[in-house]
Amino acid sequence: MEMPIPNPAILARKVRLVERLCEVLPRDAVIDDPAETKAYECDALTAYKCPPLLAVLPANTQEVSDVLRICHQEGVPVVPRGSGTSLAGGAMPTADSVILGVARMNDVIETDYANRVIRVQTGRTNLSVTGAVEENGFFYAPDPSSQLACAIAGNIAMNSGGAHCLKYGVTTNNLMGVKMVLMDGSIVDLGGSHMDAGGLDLLGVICGSEGQLGVVTEATLRILPKPEGARPVLMGFDSAEVAGACVSDIIKAGVLPVAIEYMDRLCIEVTDKFAKAGYPDCEALLIVEVEGAPQEIDEQLGVIMQIARNHNPVELRESKSPEESAKIWLGRKSAFGAIGQINDYMCLDGTIPVSALPYVLRRIGELGTQYGLQVGNVFHAGDGNMHPLILFDANKPGDLELCEAMGADVLRLCVEVGGCLTGEHGVGIEKRDLMLDQYDAADLEVQMAVKDVFDPAWLLNPAKVFPLAVSAPRREPALAAE
Repeated sequence: MEMPIPNPAILARKVRLVERLCEVLPRDAVIDDPAETKAYECDALTAYKCPPLLAVLPANTQEVSDVLRICHQEGVPVVPRGSGTSLAGGAMPTADSVILGVARMNDVIETDYANRVIRVQTGRTNLSVTGAVEENGFFYAPDPSSQLACAIAGNIAMNSGGAHCLKYGVTTNNLMGVKMVLMDGSIVDLGGSHMDAGGLDLLGVICGSEGQLGVVTEATLRILPKPEGARPVLMGFDSAEVAGACVSDIIKAGVLPVAIEYMDRLCIEVTDKFAKAGYPDCEALLIVEVEGAPQEIDEQLGVIMQIARNHNPVELRESKSPEESAKIWLGRKSAFGAIGQINDYMCLDGTIPVSALPYVLRRIGELGTQYGLQVGNVFHAGDGNMHPLILFDANKPGDLELCEAMGADVLRLCVEVGGCLTGEHGVGIEKRDLMLDQYDAADLEVQMAVKDVFDPAWLLNPAKVFPLAVSAPRREPALAAE
């Protein structure tokens, strides 16, 4: 996935661009030293790197508007960036682009408990949204594994979910309005503090658009009262297929847990050694959590545990205290960091029908054997959002390419069984060339026509989402102007 080589004409414009940007931003908000711009050369998909022309850190909507207006006039591409936790290369720059980071935009603008909404600048981290309201008995539901660091801007761009999205939905189900700046500097408001605003569902178009349409600077989010209580149960099984079948049966039973998380043997062993969570010796592990009043929790867990017993679990452990609950969740929350200690890995996020879990898990194992690569599976099983972690050695020639090839086959498998390429990580550059496996030419044409409306010059987040050969006719005028 090669990124464009810097155009000499763009480099020659750098001095002029810095001068113009410093007219609307404090000098320390314009980062043009090559040694400092290296900090922005990649996001969490670290296999690919490309330093930007420069980076800017505006502090409010007006400054974002001024930056975009200047870049639009100069014909310079802009790559929006939240906290840089994207696993799909969504915030990776091109060499001729300006990174627009929202990290300094982290204020709470308004909290309305009566109407259960909060309005924040989008540089605010996911977890700190809950932190702003939890003393008053509320929380923000979407909870990506990176919630301590990831920004609301990135959550909106990728429509992020998390462990508890089975019950509460993903970002789009908790986003009520945005303030957004278009590439020409225009400021627009979509949605608001009430549900289902009249007219076209433009908010639904923006959420998950991966920075292709505009830069979201403020977000109005739904906040919810904290549940009375919550309790997880841990289930160990002797095969991935049996665990997958158990998930399917829980969903069929009409019970709605707040979360169903899956881990396979590799992840169980690595995370248990890392976090000392006390997980059982088994091939597959499920963590199922329910919430509500004590009687409601008991009733739901009673049904779920009986379903688990029908699948002959190696271990069935119900939490009896907050301390036990924290210990059950400890390993799952530590999984990505623990795997990172033993090897480089690529984390996928294809999504499948829950009924296809047993088959897909078996096929992923077979693909791992075929390619000679280890695979760890840890994912949101309740909604079929897969997260295979394909391990490789970045220092071994050809290993990254082998990992990419296997990853492409896994994602194609997800599409073949009726799923899709991404559940929450986005397309970015990682899945850009696989879009033709899910969409035909007419589908992609409609999607690109939407971008034409919001960003006619195709300057926002270039070389992402759409296969380069497909988007070339639209990008060529911008490239020629350089």
